[in-house]
Amino acid sequence: MLLAVAVARAGRMEPTWTTVHLAKVALARGHRVAFVEPGDFRVVSGRCMARAWLLDRPVEAGASIVDALANRAAPRAVVDVADIDVLLLRITRPDPRILTFAQIAAQAGVSVINDPAGALLVGHKGWLAAQPGAPVPPTLVTTRSGDAAMFGGRFEHVVVKPARGQGGTAVARVAGDDTRGIELAFQSAAAMGDGYVVVQRYVTGTGDVRAVWLDGEVIGGYRRVPAEGEFRHNLQRGATAEPCEITPGQRRAIGMLSPALSRNGIRLAGIDVIGETIIEINALNPGGAFHADRLNGTATAEIVVRGLERGRVARGQARDIDPDRVAGRPDHPEVPT
Repeated sequence: MLLAVAVARAGRMEPTWTTVHLAKVALARGHRVAFVEPGDFRVVSGRCMARAWLLDRPVEAGASIVDALANRAAPRAVVDVADIDVLLLRITRPDPRILTFAQIAAQAGVSVINDPAGALLVGHKGWLAAQPGAPVPPTLVTTRSGDAAMFGGRFEHVVVKPARGQGGTAVARVAGDDTRGIELAFQSAAAMGDGYVVVQRYVTGTGDVRAVWLDGEVIGGYRRVPAEGEFRHNLQRGATAEPCEITPGQRRAIGMLSPALSRNGIRLAGIDVIGETIIEINALNPGGAFHADRLNGTATAEIVVRGLERGRVARGQARDIDPDRVAGRPDHPEVPT
């Protein structure tokens, strides 16, 4: 299998990232992995191509992948997009360059995970808030700060955050009766993303659970405990990763959303849960597999890679790749490497 991984910057990844963990497992299973950046796609004489960092040998540790990419030591090759078996989107922001060429790849018969349009939709927090009967906190999504203040006044504390954001940036916890505090938090959140802001009842708990979801099933996860004095659960904000078991109640809560995710072409997602309440869904760059495997001794990443293999067979996309169609070969004389 030729697995292409679309990333923002191949040379800036870390060994603890799920992207690297999945690549390591794919290489160990005998697959080739091509890392593609936003500016690497091109169309030549009716053929869509991608200039990629191509890895084809197993490695002992994820750090070897990181070093090869950071030092630009990995081989460069131009790949015909039609020869890619699976294109895996691993981007924190909805980059239109990657999403556009991902759609082109999908039209060429490539299995794209996740569906670009679906990932863009689900990645907006308004989508989760709009799901009927979803086990989510009371939530308002709006562009009007006055609405936010009125809604926030119903609760002791609320969380204010961008409807499209990541890493805990511009996310604030505010007392529900602090109109000025909500206004300031709203302005900060509105400056991010598309201007829509989420105001959500604050859900208490001893950390959240990041569940890894694949094809309708929870396959692993771990707990994130916020740093002292911090309410955000992001590891970038100092949270601690701890082992955990996904409870039956959490599985049921996530299962309520599984049909809607699948209908939108989502096969792989990271789902954040506090208690049995779903807080967020990440479909553009779902993480969790590395820490789940490290802490729980599981094989979450291998399950994901096997799922990618099954997906390409089920969609009729398994095929033998002609190595002479990789860049630098005679059939690509017009494409510079």
